[in-house]
Amino acid sequence: MVPSAEHVNDRSVYTPQSQTAGLTQSLDSALLESRSSFLKSNAGVDASAVESRHRRPPVHKPGLSFMSEEVASSICPAGWSTRNNDRTTHVEAFGREVGTQLMDLPVSLVENYQRDRHEKSPEGFCETYQICLPYRGLGVWHVGNDDVIADANQVLFVRGGESYRLTGPLAGGYAELIITPTIELLTELVGAGERRLFDHPLFRNRCCLASPLLQSFRTQFLHWADTASEGFEAEELVIALLRAATPQGTETRRCAVATARLIKRTKYYLEEHLADQIRLADIGRAVGASPAYLTATFRRVEGLSLHQYLNQLRLARALAELPHTDNLTALALDTGFSSHSHFTAAFRRAFGCTPSQFRLTTRSRVRPVGAAGGQCFFTSSVTPL
Repeated sequence: MVPSAEHVNDRSVYTPQSQTAGLTQSLDSALLESRSSFLKSNAGVDASAVESRHRRPPVHKPGLSFMSEEVASSICPAGWSTRNNDRTTHVEAFGREVGTQLMDLPVSLVENYQRDRHEKSPEGFCETYQICLPYRGLGVWHVGNDDVIADANQVLFVRGGESYRLTGPLAGGYAELIITPTIELLTELVGAGERRLFDHPLFRNRCCLASPLLQSFRTQFLHWADTASEGFEAEELVIALLRAATPQGTETRRCAVATARLIKRTKYYLEEHLADQIRLADIGRAVGASPAYLTATFRRVEGLSLHQYLNQLRLARALAELPHTDNLTALALDTGFSSHSHFTAAFRRAFGCTPSQFRLTTRSRVRPVGAAGGQCFFTSSVTPL
């Protein structure tokens, strides 16, 4: 959902356009000229076929520009920080947006993107196909005629060659793992040729439900990738993660505009009241629907009951927080569970291990194995508590 940055001398720093208008004017002009030339030269050609010839072209990140670290360090105000090594560039802009390249592999580019400003971004344009795994907060992805809710229960499928805007997040920020696979890998995983990729159900629907096992795998991968070296092992795990995120036999879940708005309002309410003891009547009043109609409609559209969806959101938030917390009781209450035992029971049912076991695997940077079989996976090098 968020285009990757162009690497300038392999050391890239994002800067707000308002701060660097003079320095980025030529870059913006060149980008517009390149995009115009790209569209003209490929008029009438399917976007997926074009993508095979343009694997990962430079793409403009909405509301942000890029320049070399040396230039940025001389003009950027306090509040910027960069971290560079052989594989990662981490950039923070005034605490508002953070983009981290985790891996640049032959099979895919992997990035971690975080955003904490609540506003609608300028229009962006993504030329690459991407699969995005939100893991914290809620935002809205405006693309075509669709307003797609991005929360930790969803997998997002970005079609190359489309304009978009972003709105959000709610209080607490938004974060997602972005994977940009090669066109060859993507077509193999979804079982569609290049010319049919644009209209494949996953990309036509733009999102699908993330399973609890995928959510667990996503969190383990994020913490492992932060210190992992690139290579065969990393490629294997990225392919496994992509395979888990691209279910086969996806059903079309299109719904009427009024229904889509109802689901959107409901998801907003659930995210805003994640830590509260929510009653069905409260949700109904907030979104303007009777409890009976709301529960039936939500299950039909999302494939889960409201309670199941809320419980999965709470567990996804717990997954994101577990590596950083020592007090499991406080975490349980903060994520809406009534007690430590209630939280542990729900966590074990969903992920096949206790919160303490999962926390140990992420803190130890244990290599994840996969997302299958109803269990949390980790290598035998660390014994869980």
